[in-house]
Amino acid sequence: MDKKVIHTDRAPAAVGPYVQAIEKGDTLYLSGQLGLVPETGELPAGVQAQARQSLENIRAVLKEAGYEIGDVVKTTVYLTDMADLGLVNDVYASFFGEEKPARSCVGVAALPKGGLVEIEVTAVRSAG
Repeated sequence: MDKKVIHTDRAPAAVGPYVQAIEKGDTLYLSGQLGLVPETGELPAGVQAQARQSLENIRAVLKEAGYEIGDVVKTTVYLTDMADLGLVNDVYASFFGEEKPARSCVGVAALPKGGLVEIEVTAVRSAG
């Protein structure tokens, strides 16, 4: 079973020596997505706007690989300030709807490019 590199211009390019996602079998592993706007490479102001953009970047990579939001089974959210968790939860809950994936949330000292939030996901293609 070969692994396949996934890339789309509808999400920001990697800011280091890694790829946007790797697919192996029916599983897609997405690298963490900052809230960078793909067209400008800039971060929007505020943790909610960055969370929303991070999730839109995730949606773009999923779509490129032929996956849907409902295929996401696990997420990890990295926050530079755990006091922002409630604000991020509001955006996150509306994005995933009723069938939310498993999740971990980790407080970190800093994120690349001065980001306030970064989200990574694992998705498994639905049968059928």
